[in-house]
Amino acid sequence: MTEKRFKKWTMPIIQERTLHPKYHFLVHHVDNLELGENTDIGAFTYINAQYGVAIEKDVQIGSHCSIYSLSTIDKKQGQVTIKENARVGTHSTVMPGVTIGKNAIVGAYSFVNKDVPNDTIAYGVPVKIKRKSKT
Repeated sequence: MTEKRFKKWTMPIIQERTLHPKYHFLVHHVDNLELGENTDIGAFTYINAQYGVAIEKDVQIGSHCSIYSLSTIDKKQGQVTIKENARVGTHSTVMPGVTIGKNAIVGAYSFVNKDVPNDTIAYGVPVKIKRKSKT
């Protein structure tokens, strides 16, 4: 079910390496970004989609998050997938190759370096699965 705030949602036009004029997020390698409908990407979030980032529908990503499909420090690379209705808290970092499951909730300031299963709550540095969510 679509939330009231998404009644007038339209797919944002995203330009390479340009802060989005309305939503204020930035994407590198925009051609490798798949964005589902009714997504909410917070201000000042950075997405590096060099090896693919798939954000499914009804996903919410907080402000100041970083999503990396490539880590230049340790040379890890791989598609990041954030599944339908997942939530990623403000200031969180998602590393290459990670999948955040359907209806999963990632707490604020988390370092997500491993998969988060469907219907779970996870948080921490590094992220730890804490419990099943009440969906």
